[in-house]
Amino acid sequence: MVKKKLGLEDLGGFVFSTNDDFEGNEHEETEETLAPADQQLEAHFSSKGRGGKTVTIIKGFEGTNDDLVILGKKLKKKCGVGGSAKDGEIIIQGDDREKIMELLRKDGYNVKRVGG
Repeated sequence: MVKKKLGLEDLGGFVFSTNDDFEGNEHEETEETLAPADQQLEAHFSSKGRGGKTVTIIKGFEGTNDDLVILGKKLKKKCGVGGSAKDGEIIIQGDDREKIMELLRKDGYNVKRVGG
């Protein structure tokens, strides 16, 4: 199923320009992924808005969305659970916070436990 384009953001941010000197996306920044030792990740535990289901949320990842998805897949595979990676967060099903923190530390990430 094809996703419908709903706004200017979906069309690339602009539709038409009458400026002769206009060059599209010249100010677009390329986001680079920081090295694991430079990352300051937070491991949260939550069940709000999830029908009572518990999840572990990793916040604070600075880098490209592709690298976020790769890290999310690795964590999900090691924990043997499902989840998702989007909007700068990795959501892992279940309360595997200690195991996830240990895996991240082995990979060189700085991670701290937040809440409960």
